[in-house]
Amino acid sequence: MVELEFSVLSRQCLNRRIPSVDVLTREVSAWEDDRNAQNARVNWQFSAADARSRLARLYPTPSLS
Repeated sequence: MVELEFSVLSRQCLNRRIPSVDVLTREVSAWEDDRNAQNARVNWQFSAADARSRLARLYPTPSLS
């Protein structure tokens, strides 16, 4: 989910040349305030159950032998 937010930040705020760290800090802070005011959420549709069934081959059950 963090990667999704970074992608949104990159597309909405960082898609241009920013002249200084101070301007960058202000721009990101303003973007963050706006994003929080919009109550933006990630619509996560991959449940834990889905992960267990789809990724079972990557996480085998240990044997008790």
